[in-house]
Amino acid sequence: MKISKEERLIVDSVEKGEWKSVRGVKGKINKYQEYAKATFRKDKRVNIRISEKDLVGIQKKAVEEGLPYQTLISSILHKFISGRLVEKKS
Repeated sequence: MKISKEERLIVDSVEKGEWKSVRGVKGKINKYQEYAKATFRKDKRVNIRISEKDLVGIQKKAVEEGLPYQTLISSILHKFISGRLVEKKS
């Protein structure tokens, strides 16, 4: 079976021992499942105006996270309202 260059890099990385197990995977899975449930439970529509720069930034972050940008916005708002998203002090 032929693999791509990217797949070869991943295999090489695993074979070098660069990957590590994550502790508490079940807890993290449960946490993110709850986030997903809350995010997909939508019963109201909101229209907002934001700057193009902010929208592009949100869309880029959404691509990095593998989410639709609307879902990311909803998730951010949910986390802020529930107190799980706070301003980072520099």
